[in-house]
Amino acid sequence: MRSIIRIARSSGKAAVLALLLLQALSPERAFGLPPSGGDAVRAFYATLLGTMKDGRALGRSGRYARLDPVVRRTFDIPFMARLTVGPSWAGIGDDRRQQVTVAFARYIAAVYADRFDSFAGEQLQVGGEQPAAAGTLVRSHIVKSDGESIAIDYLMRQNGNAWQIGDVYLDGSISQLATYRSEFAAILRDRGIDGLIAALNRKADLLVAERTS
Repeated sequence: MRSIIRIARSSGKAAVLALLLLQALSPERAFGLPPSGGDAVRAFYATLLGTMKDGRALGRSGRYARLDPVVRRTFDIPFMARLTVGPSWAGIGDDRRQQVTVAFARYIAAVYADRFDSFAGEQLQVGGEQPAAAGTLVRSHIVKSDGESIAIDYLMRQNGNAWQIGDVYLDGSISQLATYRSEFAAILRDRGIDGLIAALNRKADLLVAERTS
């Protein structure tokens, strides 16, 4: 690598050659390109698997504390919150948008902390990637210890130098955003945006609360 740099300094043509060699050898390092959407899912799964293995010792609040910052970094929470709120988003102010986004992030992290609470030999496998209308679709499977495989696909969106999850498809077809949007619509209709914020925070609190019995 150092020899290529010395050649580049001595000749304009050699500089072009060196740049091409750098690109061929390591395009990410040469141009600072972000990792792939699959890499982002693998990193998330690594944290999720470690949390599962430590799940009983951590407890609900401990699992939440470990997963919360990872969820906020891995998921495109503002995008997901806006789509789940739907048309009502245009009619609320910035302060309410921020509050519902924070509450939605808490809820997502609490759901993962609740559902992935222990380890029993599961495998979290990341498969291939394919272009999608809104980004890149990353295929994955959760394989249980009895061999049952659950397909979970992630719609990845590129934000700056990072890939973030914009939607999750259970069994390859059930959109998590669509499910949330349907669920939240009734709350918005009956109790408005403040009611949704309160409901999300209450759901998160219940999921994270330690059981006393």
